Amino acid sequence: MDLKDFYFDLPEELIAQEPIGCRDMSRLLVIDKKNGEIRHRSFGDILEYLNKEDCLVLNDTRVIPARLTGVKKNSLGSIEFLLLNRKEMDIWEVMVKPGKKAKPGSVFLFGNGELEGEVLEIIEGGNRLVRFYYNGIFEEVLDRLGNIPLPPYIKKALEDKERYQTVYSMHKGSAAAPTAGLHFTRELLQQMAAAGINIAYLTLHIGLGTFRPVKVNNIEEHKMHQEYYELSAENAGIINGTRESGGKVICVGTTSTRTLESIMQKKGKLREDSGWTDIFIYPGYKFMITDGLITNFHLPESTLLMLVSALASRDIIMRAYKEAIERRYRFFSFGDAMLII
Repeated sequence: MDLKDFYFDLPEELIAQEPIGCRDMSRLLVIDKKNGEIRHRSFGDILEYLNKEDCLVLNDTRVIPARLTGVKKNSLGSIEFLLLNRKEMDIWEVMVKPGKKAKPGSVFLFGNGELEGEVLEIIEGGNRLVRFYYNGIFEEVLDRLGNIPLPPYIKKALEDKERYQTVYSMHKGSAAAPTAGLHFTRELLQQMAAAGINIAYLTLHIGLGTFRPVKVNNIEEHKMHQEYYELSAENAGIINGTRESGGKVICVGTTSTRTLESIMQKKGKLREDSGWTDIFIYPGYKFMITDGLITNFHLPESTLLMLVSALASRDIIMRAYKEAIERRYRFFSFGDAMLII
């Protein structure tokens, strides 16, 4: 398929610059993936579309203050690091701006030297492997010196940094939030559990794939970046039990979808697993375990838009996006939600 097949014109004013007042007050566009029917609801109405014994799968990753601003040692030149993936204890894959300053062997200082980063090598895609030196506990140093890396299309400062975390976030490691989960409140999750809806958790630490555009005309030539995931035996059992009882598996976010589908491809069945995934889901993909998806509205020509188009069909999704724009839905991280079921 061609990249242009996933283009749409989005008015800039529809890009949400801040979270809505209450998480579950966002709008919800509901798509029936079988017949293409579209309904316009509020996110708080989502319980009407879930049945007892269905299972919601949530990504409990937590965004770290992964953006660091510092200087090159023995120089006045400034540098920005965006921590993407932890490769070893003190070695990270890092996106660097400006990259020309970060040659192998270069050392950078953050927080008046409280943290040092040495560039070890340049890897595929132009990112760097960086070894960090510090005293104490790295996560505590990062909490002091780093900032939450909001997406570049958000120009307004975020007053409450917890609004870029899900209420169930637990395991630190992401460079971006699993934004579909931002619509959930603790009260809504409690209502779902009381209604007999199963809730399972997994972890996928979101890295470069969120930021990397598709640069090839033939989308099948695009290579996804690897991201680390974990699924426990307990949560695999909850999901498998749902399928055995005839319930639907509803993934909250494309990251949850990619994790489950990766394990199914790798193992042939859902079971406890951890590792790295670079799965790329686009139209033509046959889903192995995902029945439905809760997601946000995504960037034109993005891999996320391609994934949702695989679940519902490109024609249905592009028609839904056109209708969402006409009805002034809010787009991207702090925007409104879509349910494909």
